[in-house]
Amino acid sequence: MKRQNVTSGAPWEDRVGYCRAVKKGPFIEVAGTTAMLNGELQGVGDAYTQTKVIIEIMAKAIRELGGELSDVVRTRMFITRIKDFEVVGKAHGEYFKDIKPASTLVEVSALVHPDMLVEIEMSAIIAE
Repeated sequence: MKRQNVTSGAPWEDRVGYCRAVKKGPFIEVAGTTAMLNGELQGVGDAYTQTKVIIEIMAKAIRELGGELSDVVRTRMFITRIKDFEVVGKAHGEYFKDIKPASTLVEVSALVHPDMLVEIEMSAIIAE
């Protein structure tokens, strides 16, 4: 099976050894993604905005690999403040209300930057 990678351009991808997304066969896996754009965190203090930015970043990677958000079958959301579950869920629902992927949302103690409130992973399956 052919493998295709999409990178974010972040310097730590080479240091850590990962990329934004990988497609192998009909499967797309999108790495944990935060609301960092061009080295700047978007939506500081605002989990709703961070979630929307993250999903847009991920959608772009999925499109680069030939898929769409409608191909997403799984999302995993990690939040640092459980009180944000409603606004994170609201933003998620704006994209996935009709798609309804299997989904997990859990509180974690921290992400790599103290102002990051949300990190999301996605899995998609597309027709080749």
